[in-house]
Formats: sequence, structure tokens, C-alpha cells
Amino acid sequence: MKILKVIHGYPMLYNAGSEVYSQTICHGLVKQGHEVHVFTREEDAFRPDGDIRISYDADVPEIKLHLVNNPRHRDRYRLGIIDEKFAALLDELNPDIVHIGHLNHLSTSLVFEAKKRNIPIVYTLHDYWLMCPRGQFMQMHSADDNLWAACEGQENKKCATKCYARYFSGDDEECELDIAYWENWVARRMRHVKDVVSQVDLFISPAKYLKNRYEQDFGLPKEKSIYIDYGFDRSRMAGRDRTDDEPFTFGYIGTHIPAKGIHQLIEAFGQLKGDAILRIWGRDRGQDSRALRAIAATLPEEKQKSIQWMPEYKNQHIAQDVFSKADAIVTPSVWVENSPLVIHEAQQSRVPVITANAGGMGEYVIDGLNGLTYEHRNTDELAQKMQLMVDDPELAKTLGAKGYAYSDDGEIPCIDQHILDLEACYKGLLQ
Repeated sequence: MKILKVIHGYPMLYNAGSEVYSQTICHGLVKQGHEVHVFTREEDAFRPDGDIRISYDADVPEIKLHLVNNPRHRDRYRLGIIDEKFAALLDELNPDIVHIGHLNHLSTSLVFEAKKRNIPIVYTLHDYWLMCPRGQFMQMHSADDNLWAACEGQENKKCATKCYARYFSGDDEECELDIAYWENWVARRMRHVKDVVSQVDLFISPAKYLKNRYEQDFGLPKEKSIYIDYGFDRSRMAGRDRTDDEPFTFGYIGTHIPAKGIHQLIEAFGQLKGDAILRIWGRDRGQDSRALRAIAATLPEEKQKSIQWMPEYKNQHIAQDVFSKADAIVTPSVWVENSPLVIHEAQQSRVPVITANAGGMGEYVIDGLNGLTYEHRNTDELAQKMQLMVDDPELAKTLGAKGYAYSDDGEIPCIDQHILDLEACYKGLLQ
């Protein structure tokens, strides 16, 4: 088959979970003999909007990347120039399947271009972006200065006041006008998204929690909604070689943004008694990374010295560069994640995970079985669970040895079987 993958970023330009997963399945599809193209974005302010640059996957050059430039309009949900470039690519390639991973920073209207040409569309859900305009059900503004307050559900006026107030004029006399404008904007966006959903043939959720939430809270039709966990190249998680010559070491893997809860992890680490290390891996993000270092600087001096800021790593080397240097991985996200890749990857390397008892995090980490869970957003309880491992390193080893909870041997889903599952989805739609 000829497959066109659509994703809002692709490694190594963008290296978060959905991007890494997209690259993994592209590699797997090529291995099976399919022709794979990727339509993705970059942001180059010195080139025109919609400009197309051709590149190739650094590891599998058979995968051709079509990078559309979008440096100035990434906050829009649809963009005509991107639709035009995508339409031209569809006419050039005539793909059998369009497989979408994310449309944020691209254009929601891409689905209409594919449907005009009767091309089946598969959409893998990675977050809540279709049902929440900001994607994570976290509010940017709250009356009590509760930073990143959790949102219980989408509602147009609430979206306007709690998330889009950053676009208000700031004049109190114009506040009602601003609310009315953005309430209408959100309403139009949500109506449009419903039209987008109607064009998609199949939605894949990598967590049962996410599937159920989309069906129950958003009305995603059950007949075109299925659950398939992510698939992984297990060889990347092989070769962990952990030494016993340093204190118990916690690791964090991911981007330096507030939603990931690194600030709570640092605060929890500051409460620990005994000798321990915290290693934080990830690409430097300027002010956000500096702010995290400033939070670490408020800890007691001995704790400050025990926090190590590690460089970005390549996913293909995660076992050697990350898991060999950690005794446990902490996933402290303050948004309700659905199926973090790092949880699966750690489990494959038999590294225990500490995470919240919410969403897909609590679905894949079962407290006392293959890791430890704590009440979501509760820093004190996170510290208590971390302390258990510092006090009893053998507990960490026992939990880590269990691996993935939903297989008899602890192995996470392999990419080869995952590709077969995707192929079955594609073929079913083509038939």
C-alpha cells in the first residue's frame, strides 16, 4: 500500500510521544514493504507560509518527508494554504490510506481534501484535542491562581474565560464583549470538529480510558472507535546495564513544560530523606527550563546537588542512555495522559514507574504490581511513594521485574504485531 502519514511534528525536529510513535510505525510499515510518505510541519520564520521542503527520515531514507512551513499561524485550527499543499500532494501521490496522528499546527480541513478523493482516513488519538480546543483539559486562568487547574469538560463560555482570556483586551468594560467573541469562536470550532469527525473512517485509541472518554463525553460513534495499544520496537529497550555504585536514582523523560508536572517532581524530590539522585532528561526549552532550575534552586543545598540535568537523547538509544542510568522512572504529568510511551518503554526494560492513578497512566501502572501510583497532582503523596523506593531498593527491582501488566511475560506490544493490526485496519477500510 501507499500510505500518507499526517502528524504535526516528526523526529528529530519534534521528539515527543506522538511524534516518536509516528516514526516507529512508519519504520514498521516500510519494513513490511509499504511506500510511506509523511506530511508534517516545521516553523521557519524566514520562509513563506505553506512553503514545502522535502526531506527524508534520518534512519530509514525510504520515508519521504513533506514539511509544510507554518511559523505564523500555528494557533489556527484550519489554514487554507496548508489545505492547498496537502491537496496537491494527494493528487501527486494518490495514496491508498491517510493515517492522521494529529492536526494541531496543521489544518483540520485536511480530512475534507482526502474525502473529496475517496481516500480512507484513520485517526490515532493521542490526546483530547478534538474535544478540548487546547488538548489537555487544563485551564490557563483561574480565580484562585491555581496554575493549570484541571478542567472537567468542554463548555464554550468556560473555554473563553478559562483558556482564551489571554487574548482579551484587558479593559474591564470590554470583558463581556471579549467573552462573547471567544465563546462564539469556540462554538464554531467545536461544530467544525464534529464535521471533521464525521469524515474519519476509523479512530484508534491507545488506552481504553481514552476510548471510553471520547465515546461518553464527546459522542464519538462506537462503531468507528477501537482500542489498540501502541506498538514498540522492543530492541530499543534491550541492553540496559544498571550499575550498583551510585545512590537510588529517579529519572524523568520528556519535554520541559508545565503539563508534564516536572515542578511537582522537583518539589517531591526535595522532601526525600536519605541519599538519592534525580536525573531529568529532555530538550532545553529556554524560559521553561530556566524556571524549573529556579525551582530546584529553592531546595536544600544537598538536594540541589543531587538533581542532574541530562541532555536530550535519541529514542533508539534509550536503554543505554537513560534506563541504564536510573532505578525508577517518574511520570508526574498534571494533565491526564492517555498512554505515555515512556511508561511502556520503562516496563520493557524492567524499570518500575511511579505515576498518578489517573487516565492511561493508572491504566498501565498498577500500584504494587509493576510500579507505584499516587493521587493525581498530590505532591506529598508522590514524595511518599518515591521514599518507599529509596528506603527499599529491592521493592523497585521486584516491581520492575513484572514489566507490562497485560502480557504473561511482561513484554510490551511489539511493533511487528502492531503493524499487522494496522494493516488489518487499512485493508478493512479499503474493502
